[in-house]
Amino acid sequence: MRAGISVFDRVSRRFQVKKVAFLRGSLHFFAVRQGKIMKISAIDVGSNSVRLMVMADGKTLYKQIDTTRLGEGIANSGVLLPEAIERTARAVQLFAAAAELNGAGTPYVFATAAVRSASNGRDFTARVKQLTGIDVDVISGEEEAACGLAGALRGRDGGIIDLGGASTEITVQQSGKKVYSKSVNVGTVRLFDRAGQDKAALQAEIDKRIAEYGKLDLSAVDMYGVGGTATSLAALYHGLEKYDPKVVDGTALTAEWLGAEADMLLSMTVEQRKQVKGMDVRRADVIAGGCLLLYNILRAFGAKHLTVSESDNLEGYVILKGLVK
Repeated sequence: MRAGISVFDRVSRRFQVKKVAFLRGSLHFFAVRQGKIMKISAIDVGSNSVRLMVMADGKTLYKQIDTTRLGEGIANSGVLLPEAIERTARAVQLFAAAAELNGAGTPYVFATAAVRSASNGRDFTARVKQLTGIDVDVISGEEEAACGLAGALRGRDGGIIDLGGASTEITVQQSGKKVYSKSVNVGTVRLFDRAGQDKAALQAEIDKRIAEYGKLDLSAVDMYGVGGTATSLAALYHGLEKYDPKVVDGTALTAEWLGAEADMLLSMTVEQRKQVKGMDVRRADVIAGGCLLLYNILRAFGAKHLTVSESDNLEGYVILKGLVK
């Protein structure tokens, strides 16, 4: 590698992103036709990670993830750190180049809680625009919940718990209509920033935030878990040496198992957790708090278990934008 030239700079110089834009109302979306196959791509910028999804004819071909911790420190400062902005924007740049190279067009990029809640969220969207020419869609908590619901349920009745790095959405749909939806500013990265690995401090923070959901009875609702915490816990449940989305999808995690797993993880150091079979080492420092939060949500609202869904807000986003059915 030549001195002074980063891998991101080399990628951006090599792969020039060409926009294929279609206007639908105020919406821009991008797609590329290769023969009879329509490929599209989308990037989800979360508080903990950046994820790329490539779809073909309405089916997910693959997803890729880069843990960048955009929301690092936001719980205490209310701002995005300059270094977090840069590494996350560069991850978006790299994923955009990869999508273009794979014939999936310029990706649709959306951001969630960290960007919408930070006082300098526009610094991030401006940096992405500068690097890629892409306008980032900063979606609301309500929109984020709707995306998770559309992705996981695909029109079926039930509910979702979308536990992210900076927020957690609970949404319930009955008879095809949304009957409850609430986004609360609590997630794995926020919990870690505020309480670290201390169980008592984590529990106190969780109790305070769960109260914001109000009265809610999930005892008769089929609940689904979406997001990296839910899928990572499913991988732990199965002890997967290599992540397998086909095994993870549909995994039922009981409240009893989540409570016991949270206790076990909190009894370990971060380094010890990294040795656990099935552990995503990139989440080893935040997974215990996320597990404890999921357990408390199920217990508080009467749900006995949740089913983990690989299909999530990435699929939901493109569905709601009319790109796929």
